[in-house]
Amino acid sequence: MESTVAQKLDAIYNLQLIDSRLDAIVKVRGALPEEVQDLEDEIAGYETRLEKFQNDIDSFEGDIKQFKDNIKESEKLIKKYQEQQMNVRNNREYDAITKELELQDLEIQVAKKKIAESGVKIDQKKGDLDELSALMKDRQKDLDLKKEELDTIVAESESEESKLQSEHDKAIKKVEDRLAKSYTKIRANAKNGLAVVMVKRGACGGCFNTVPPQRQADIREKKKLIVCEHCGRILAGVEDEIEEEGTKTKKRTAKA
Repeated sequence: MESTVAQKLDAIYNLQLIDSRLDAIVKVRGALPEEVQDLEDEIAGYETRLEKFQNDIDSFEGDIKQFKDNIKESEKLIKKYQEQQMNVRNNREYDAITKELELQDLEIQVAKKKIAESGVKIDQKKGDLDELSALMKDRQKDLDLKKEELDTIVAESESEESKLQSEHDKAIKKVEDRLAKSYTKIRANAKNGLAVVMVKRGACGGCFNTVPPQRQADIREKKKLIVCEHCGRILAGVEDEIEEEGTKTKKRTAKA
């Protein structure tokens, strides 16, 4: 059996009431969830930079090892050429060996220079690594405190939030898909999360713009879905103010 407009409005308004209570729980947490996420992202960035620093250090140390191996190879060649130089048969052979000795000596000097330069770079990178590690350690302490604070708040409301979430899941099943999609879209664009409101004191309960009397009459009848012409929120009903024994009291109309 198809639901009447009144039933649809009651179902979606009930969903709004549940979601508003969930919103109130989330609001208590304030900016803590975002702060925790920001700190986690910041620390992840530090970890990436630390990994790069360590990779750079490893690369420079690898270069130093290679340069030292090159020096050993050059020293072996020098020893070999010196032995050959003792047995040369003419000046041309002597000059050729001498050039090779000079070349290997130059290779050793260049390698030693490169080793020194790499050593300086390693020291710089280690300094950067130590500085960043200290900063990350401090930020990790901040994160631990924020998470502890957030966990405490979440634990205090966990039971109620779980119950409300269960009620939300049941309530949204009673709302037709098209209306539920509109509701979700309106909620996403509303700062206070209100997609369904009552007309209070002649004004929209969401944006507080005046709702004309004739439109209020249509809303009371609940024969069609009516949205606020200013903010687009669904208007579920009208709350009237009536005089009873000289005292103002509010009474929510529920005319079909």
